[in-house]
Amino acid sequence: MTGIRWVADGFGGLDDFRAVACEPAAPGPGQLTVRVTAAGVNPADLKHTLRAPDPALLPLPIGYEIAGVVTAMGPRTRAGSGAVSVGDRVAAFRVHGGYASAITIPAEKAFVLADAVPDDQAAGLLLAGCTAAELLSRSGAVSGETVLLHGASGAVGAVFLQLARRAGVTVVGTAGTGRSDAVSRFGGIPVPYGPGLARRVRDAAPGPVVAALDAAGGPEATAASLELVADRDRILTVVDHEAAREYGFDALSGADPASATFRDGVRGELLELLAAGELTVPIARTFPLDRAVEALRLVAAGHAGGKVVLIP
Repeated sequence: MTGIRWVADGFGGLDDFRAVACEPAAPGPGQLTVRVTAAGVNPADLKHTLRAPDPALLPLPIGYEIAGVVTAMGPRTRAGSGAVSVGDRVAAFRVHGGYASAITIPAEKAFVLADAVPDDQAAGLLLAGCTAAELLSRSGAVSGETVLLHGASGAVGAVFLQLARRAGVTVVGTAGTGRSDAVSRFGGIPVPYGPGLARRVRDAAPGPVVAALDAAGGPEATAASLELVADRDRILTVVDHEAAREYGFDALSGADPASATFRDGVRGELLELLAAGELTVPIARTFPLDRAVEALRLVAAGHAGGKVVLIP
């Protein structure tokens, strides 16, 4: 049955997005066709359409992460998690065109889901979760130490807080007005944004802040990080690449080969934690697929308060 998918016809942002009729290609060797049951919505879904000015790339498919049901397989096909069959539920990350009713993807990107894992959480876990896991790993923090995380009430922050708690790492997390509960829910120490941020972080921290990690961006986050952490090898951002260049600390990106390798390697572990109930993805809102622009506008504004997911 013909469904829809979302594409960008230009590089001007959401005004260039449109839904088009589509039928996924038949899977070849090493490929799966997936009927999408949920698609994660991320700021990167919009950003990649703003920084790809080559007209030959148009129309650009939108969406990086999905959950769904395998409806067809090519020969000699194994999922990233191992054996896979038609009818299996899977999650897939770093696909191209996840805002769709159905999609054909490289099978290595798919992981078979346990029955207990909800579709919306599976679809919302991997981009935020892999980013959070890399931030924690690259921070070098060990049990008993304290780190600062800017943007701790968002989707990346929620997973980071849970992974840090499992590792015995204390997190002081900055958040906006009214978002303290989203930080303390997962064991973080909430500190509100605003003048005097570094002082408030220092006062709230039970020990020295050994690393500063930024999932929010902005001059306030950068200034507090630089004031609190002298070693710039332990200051990291996933959003403010310009500040990283200016002040000499690292910016992480899934497009970097080393980051991509790390994130691919941690997918299975994160899904196992989700299946075991040791990790959860706070779902802020769900939208039907035909309201993808509205969903992405909410996420791009930075005020979703958790993960946003499309439901075809």
